[in-house]
Formats: sequence, C-alpha cells, structure tokens
Amino acid sequence: MSGAPTIIVTGPVSAADQESIRTVARQHEVIFATKLADAGTAVGKAVAIAGTLSGSDLAAATSLQWVHSWAAGANSDLVPEMIASPVVLTSSVGNGAVPLAEHSMLLMMMLNRNVPRWAKAQQQHVWDRFTHGELKDATVGIVGLGHAGADLALKAKAFHMQVLGLRRRSDIPVEGVDRMYAKEDLLEMLPECDFVVVTAPITPDTAGMFGDTEFKAMKSTSYFICISRGGIAEDDALLRALETGTIAGAGLDAHGIEPLPPQSPFWDLPNVIVTPHNGATTAATAGRGVEIYLDNLRRFVAREPLVNLVDKAAGY
Repeated sequence: MSGAPTIIVTGPVSAADQESIRTVARQHEVIFATKLADAGTAVGKAVAIAGTLSGSDLAAATSLQWVHSWAAGANSDLVPEMIASPVVLTSSVGNGAVPLAEHSMLLMMMLNRNVPRWAKAQQQHVWDRFTHGELKDATVGIVGLGHAGADLALKAKAFHMQVLGLRRRSDIPVEGVDRMYAKEDLLEMLPECDFVVVTAPITPDTAGMFGDTEFKAMKSTSYFICISRGGIAEDDALLRALETGTIAGAGLDAHGIEPLPPQSPFWDLPNVIVTPHNGATTAATAGRGVEIYLDNLRRFVAREPLVNLVDKAAGY
C-alpha cells in the first residue's frame, strides 16, 4: 500500500493471525518478518514494530512511535536507547499468568511429595512407598502479585493453603492473599513460609533480592521456587543454601544464566527440580499474546491510549 504508514510484525505469526492483524491495520502497510533485519529499509519508515529492537535498530527507526514486545517481561527490550527514547513500549504481560501459576503449583507439589523419588523408583521398577507431605495448611509467600502472582494466590487458596503476598504497593489488597507485606518487610515474611514463590519481574529493585541473608531467614524445611526471571536470586547464594541445608530445596524454571549450562551444579542437586524456562510455553499463552497485541493495535490505529504500557524507569 504505497504511501500508507508501515507496521512491522516480527516472529512466527500464523496465517490466521496475520489476516487478523491486516484487518485491524487495513489503512497501513503491514510487513511480516521472521526477524527485524529481514524487513530491510522498511524499518526506517515503520511507525510501529512488534518485536525486540536493539539500540541500532532504534536509531534506524526514525519514524517509530510504538514498540510492542511479545514477551511478558520487558527487561530484554529495555536497552539504554529504548529507555531514553520517547517511543512508547508495551508488553504482553499477563499472557502466561495462568500456566505460570499452574507451574508454580506443580513445582510445589513435586517438592512437597518428593516426586523425583517416585520417578527414580519407576525407572528401577521399585515399589517405593513413603510418607510425604500435603499442601493443606502450608504457607506460601508469593513475591510479586502481578498477573501470575494473583492467579497463584487463588490456586493456592483452592489447595487450602495460607497465602502471604509481597509487592511494592502492599496497601492494595489481592484476592486470596491472607496477609500483605511491603518489599522492605521481606525478612519478616520469609520465616513464615513453607514455600517462597518468585513471580516478580527482574528490575533494578528486584535484581539480587535473594542473597545469603534472605535464604538464612527462611525455614530449613522450606522451598524456594522461581518462575519469572533469573537474577532475582543470587545464584551463588542459592547454591550455598541448597548445599548446606539452609533451605530444603528449590524448583527453578527461571535461571540466572539461560540456557542453564551443562556444567551448572543445579542440574545434579538432589533437592532441586530444574525446568527449562518452559512454564508458560503453551498454545494458549501465544494466543493470548496475539490478542493483547491486536487490542493495542486497534487502539493505536484509533489513536486511543494503549494498555500494558511499560514503565521504563521501573523496568516493567
């Protein structure tokens, strides 16, 4: 469409979703590309791009008004050039909340019931019965009460758990949370928890939030679970806590280095369950991500306020 404003959409987008995007942006030239480099000189005239941009990409995109990230967490998109730029950034936050909450429950149950022991017994054809735990009346502390954390609170309540929650705005109640804590009260909350589940984004405020002091504040019978972003816990401190029995174990879907290197000691610790940042990899997550983008695309075309705006200073 010669002379029409250009919109670039990167990544794997189905034919049906491409048609929906073209329908919403019918007055625009829409270019689909596997990666941004494939769009060539069109980047310079694009008013909107769905995907992740480097600093040099931003410098080349001289007409750009809006960038939408397919990721829920925008930390990879917040390069210094983006933070300094007037370009609006939105994210797909909320698209993976349901499966992330489910994954948290899965890891809690696997740790609580020592599922790896059953898996090993099955491989060895051994009838290994033992007394294990249950989640009823256990206390879970949820660090971060965004979409995934709020959904986890409801799921944990359905398992008859006591639910504690920590967030920046502890004055705002969340359904299913029995008691709220502010970030500065983390050390007060941790000794109360049988499980600590991190669902918070990685930001300057949360990076390195869990170190030796925090793990020592937890019960020796408690478990640490991270399903959002690695780096919120210091890997060395977490490793020490696991190896010394400071905490009972961990369920890790998010890791400080990804992919987790083959030589990482986390793979072989008997009290750790490792999953490959896979908790939200569902077809429904991808579908919700497209719906979030389409909603914002409609708003952009109609010159209406966008949703899922990323606060560049806060980091999410």
